Amino acid sequence: MPEAYDNDNIFAKILRGELPSHKVYEDDETLVIMDIMPRGDGHCLVLPKGAARNLLDAGDGIAEAVARTTAKMARTVVKAFGADGVTVQQFNEPAGGQVVFHLHVHVIPRFEGVSLRPHTGSMADQAVLAEHAEKIRSALAES
Repeated sequence: MPEAYDNDNIFAKILRGELPSHKVYEDDETLVIMDIMPRGDGHCLVLPKGAARNLLDAGDGIAEAVARTTAKMARTVVKAFGADGVTVQQFNEPAGGQVVFHLHVHVIPRFEGVSLRPHTGSMADQAVLAEHAEKIRSALAES
């Protein structure tokens, strides 16, 4: 049985404005931020604004909003970075590889012959993240 939602997880704190982030996109139901430990240039995260530990406890409305925003961001990051493709990842519970227990989807632009960087736990340069966030916002504005 999954544990209860923890209102003090890092994404809940970001959603409440208690921690900084590089915001890329926001609507009434979702927020998109840059991953601070990106596995590729342009790696961003789609978060629902509603409390959901993961897909196993997310209501249909939250799941649908996350899916819509994920599709939008997949198209946008490919355009923004001139990528050859995109990897979309989502993990549920520790056995499924989940580390932060607020539903989130990874959207990572991909390029032929370029492997994903390892998830090392080291943070990316904030200036680079800001630059990548601006590239994505610009591509969104052109859509």
